[in-house]
Amino acid sequence: MVAHHEPSAADGPFTTRQLLRLDHALRIANTETGLTFSVFIGEFETTPAREHAEQLHRQIDGAARAVLIAISPNQRKLEIVTGAEARKRISDRDAKLAGLSMAAAFAGGDLAGGVVAGLDQLASHAGRP
Repeated sequence: MVAHHEPSAADGPFTTRQLLRLDHALRIANTETGLTFSVFIGEFETTPAREHAEQLHRQIDGAARAVLIAISPNQRKLEIVTGAEARKRISDRDAKLAGLSMAAAFAGGDLAGGVVAGLDQLASHAGRP
C-alpha cells in the first residue's frame, strides 16, 4: 500500500506549491500595478462579512493603495475591498467580475486557482501606475 500525502503548509488550506503560486501572483500584481494586494483566508468574525473585511483592509499599510481579497470558505463568503486610490483604477464592476470568476473556481474545488485568477484579473483592470 502506498500512501500519498500532499504536504500542506502548517495545515492551512494550501499545499506548499499552491502557496508559492499565490506568492508569485501577489508579487506580480504588486509590481505591475504599484498597488498593494493582500489575501485573507479565514473566518469572518462580524456580520455582515463586509464589515470584517473592511476592518482587515484598514490594517494594511498604505490602505488607500491596497486591495484586499478576503475569503471565508466555510462561511462561503468573498469580499474584495479597495482603498480610495485603488478604487480609481479598479471599479466595483471590475471587482464583481473578478469575484464571480473566483467563486466559479471555488465551487469547482480550486481555492488557490481561484485566488490566483482573481489577482490576475484585478491587476489587469488596475493596469500600470
